[in-house]
Amino acid sequence: MACVALLSNPQSTGNRQTLPRVRTYCAANPDIFHYEVESVDQIGRALQTIARVNPAVIVINGGDGTVQAALTELYQGAHFNGKVPPIAVLPNGKTNLIALDLGIHGDPVKALERIVHIAKTGVTDHVVVRELIALSNGQAGSRPVLGMFLGGAGLADYILYCRNKIYPLGLPNSISHALTALAVVFSVLFGIKGKFMPPVSRPVSISLIRDGQLAGRFAVLIVTTLERLLLGARSANTPRGSMKLMAVDQNGPAVLRMLGAALLGRFGTRKMQGIHLEQGDTIRIEGDRSSVILDGEIFEANEGYPIVLRSTAPVPFLRLAA
Repeated sequence: MACVALLSNPQSTGNRQTLPRVRTYCAANPDIFHYEVESVDQIGRALQTIARVNPAVIVINGGDGTVQAALTELYQGAHFNGKVPPIAVLPNGKTNLIALDLGIHGDPVKALERIVHIAKTGVTDHVVVRELIALSNGQAGSRPVLGMFLGGAGLADYILYCRNKIYPLGLPNSISHALTALAVVFSVLFGIKGKFMPPVSRPVSISLIRDGQLAGRFAVLIVTTLERLLLGARSANTPRGSMKLMAVDQNGPAVLRMLGAALLGRFGTRKMQGIHLEQGDTIRIEGDRSSVILDGEIFEANEGYPIVLRSTAPVPFLRLAA
């Protein structure tokens, strides 16, 4: 039995540089079963095969879309008869939020070495559980898409701005993200608009079932089941099954309060005007062509066609730091 099953997507941007080293490491290590897919459509078949190997850990090595498709298939595909092994995610995509939440960062091959060591010596002390976000149109019988981090309103627009306007410049990710952040700050704080500036967010309505409603234009909208929200904020005493929501009004003072609190390490410690921190097990997002991005994949809420988010039952993940 292989200790670790590695699912890789060679088409992801990060793998174009690191996959040859990963292949070399796997070829020399009989404890790893390595399965490569050419597209996310092949992930279901890949996991059927991986289930026969009965690994102690499943590792996902691909971009955001690969991770999302794998999580969806693992949770809904029933390949492991309800006993999914702990899941690890190698740092590969543009954001790596799930990998960072699990303490997995830096060189993917070194992270894989550490995962193999844990799988061989015992995973129990490294297993943590996370709920997933199930995104659907709310209709009975519709198959939801699963992920762990959703960005909406202005944040989704800024991500798309970075993806469509900044990434094509060919700059390193860190510089691309810094340029995007500067453009966002100037557009929100000083109202600077133009062809090459981020767009103004569309109005959106957010309903937390049983807990009220938020409506307006938001510079940032985040829903996540990750341990951390953003900017170091933690949501203390989160009930099991609850998603964490953060929304920041699209105006200069609210954004400045958010940035100031983050720099001082106080973000999320007290209530601030224009900054909303909520929790819920069902969240409904409505708007006119308002985009949301779940783990890198784009979805759109339209009038009469809302996006509905629900938290799932706990799923086991492997955290490198015990």
